[in-house]
Amino acid sequence: MDNITRRNFFSRSLAIGAGISSLPLISPSKLNSAVRPTKDDISLAEWSFNRDIRAGKFTNLDVPRILREEFDINGLEFVNSFFELPTSRYLQRLKRNADDNGVQLILIMVDGEGNMAAATKEERAQTVLNHRKWIDIAYTLGCHAIRTNCAGPRDATAEEMLNYAEESYTNLLEYAKEAQINVIIENHGGISSDPDFLVALMKRFNHPEFGLLPDFGNFDDDIRTEALRKVIPYAKGISVKTYYGKDGTHPRFDVEALVKIAHDIGYSGFYGIEAESRELDSFEQVRLTKRAIERALWGKE
Repeated sequence: MDNITRRNFFSRSLAIGAGISSLPLISPSKLNSAVRPTKDDISLAEWSFNRDIRAGKFTNLDVPRILREEFDINGLEFVNSFFELPTSRYLQRLKRNADDNGVQLILIMVDGEGNMAAATKEERAQTVLNHRKWIDIAYTLGCHAIRTNCAGPRDATAEEMLNYAEESYTNLLEYAKEAQINVIIENHGGISSDPDFLVALMKRFNHPEFGLLPDFGNFDDDIRTEALRKVIPYAKGISVKTYYGKDGTHPRFDVEALVKIAHDIGYSGFYGIEAESRELDSFEQVRLTKRAIERALWGKE
C-alpha cells in the first residue's frame, strides 16, 4: 500500500470514528507544514478562553475573529476539546475564518486521547491511534504541530517511562512524517514535568519533527528557571502561562524575565499566551500577558 493510499485509508477510517467526512488532503506546499514559524510573534492558546467557551459565550469558530478584533494577535493554538464535530466543512470554515482575519493557525493541543507513556502496549497503541486523526486535522488546517501528553504511570521508573514513550513516539512520528507535522510534548504533569526526562527523550530521537512546548507555569517553582534553560533548546513553541491577580501584578514569577531567557537561549517563533488566573476576566489577562511579552521582546510600553 503506497503512502498516499495509506494516508487516505487512515483518514477515512478515523473519520468514521470521529465523525469526520473524508478530510481533504491539501498539498504540503500550501500549508505551514513541519517548518514551524521562526519569526518572533505572539499567539494565543485557546485554553485562555476555556471558561468563556464552556459558558457558551462564543465558540471555536469565533476565536480567530476575537483574536484580531480584541487583541490584534497573529496566531492561534487550538485545544482539541473545543472543536465541534470536525467535519471537512467545519474545518474549512474554521480555516476560512482564520484567513479572513489574518490569523495563523499554529498547533492543536490534544487532551483526552491517552498517555504517550502509558504502562501497557495496548494503551500505547490506542493512544497513538487516537492522535492520528489530530495529525490529519492539523494537516488540513495548516498547523505545524500537535501537542501531546506524556505523564506516564505513577508506579513506573523513569527508564521504563522513557522506553514506553520511545515506542509511542516512534509510531506517531512515522504517521506524522508524510503530513510533515511536528509532534511536541508539553511539560503537563507527571514525568513530563521533569526536565531531565524530557531532555533524555529528545536525545533518544534527535528527530527534526519532534520537540517540546515548554510551559512557564507547569514546572515547580523551585526549579522553573533552571528547567526552562534545559528544555528551551528543544522548543518548537513556548507557552507563556500567567496567573495575574486582581491588581494586575504577577507575583508567582517574573513573566518578562522568562520570555527574555527563552529568547536569549535562542528560541524564536510564537510565544503563546495561556491566561490561567481565575481572579481576572480572561480578556484582561490576555491583554496583560501580551503587554508583558511585547515589553520583553521589543521593549514596547
